Amino acid sequence: MKGLDIMVPDPKCELEHKTPFELLVAVILSAQCTDKRVNQVTQELFKTHSTPADFVKISQGELEAKIHSCGFYRNKAKAIKEMSADVLTRFGGQVPANFDDLLTLAGVGRKTANVVMAEAFGGDNLAVDTHVLRVSNRLGLVSTQDPNKCEEELCKIFPKKRWSRLHYQMVLFGRYTCKAMKPECEKCVFNRECPHSRV
Repeated sequence: MKGLDIMVPDPKCELEHKTPFELLVAVILSAQCTDKRVNQVTQELFKTHSTPADFVKISQGELEAKIHSCGFYRNKAKAIKEMSADVLTRFGGQVPANFDDLLTLAGVGRKTANVVMAEAFGGDNLAVDTHVLRVSNRLGLVSTQDPNKCEEELCKIFPKKRWSRLHYQMVLFGRYTCKAMKPECEKCVFNRECPHSRV
């Protein structure tokens, strides 16, 4: 995807974190929420709560209050507390650097596990969020609204060594250019070949 190399030459995770555990918390918070909002919340949250033990000790209500602006705060607080307990009791307080183990943690699905593996542990993983799903369909790479099917198809198309980079390229491309409501097709290198181009 030379076009993505042009559009997003330096892709990177925009969720601010210092440890794999902080990243895991941030990714859980990012569900149906912007990274910008998550960063605003975690900037304060991580000053006092940055380890599994911290989140096990905090009450459900207090955590809900701290993450309220991220939306779905009750479910997210419950997932974060249960995930923290899992990490503490089952993995000695360390986030497991194994995809299958990550999937056993509360609140962790394929997208979250793939992000953590790629960003925290340098793995070759391709996470499919709303941006990746939208961009993949618009560019005609896939024809499905199922994130798992999209991941499977993209992994067949692209070499494994490109998966992590491709994920962030598609995320940032979808966030800043190929937007959901008002895609900026006039700025896009794919506008002549894209079936959804408005140019």
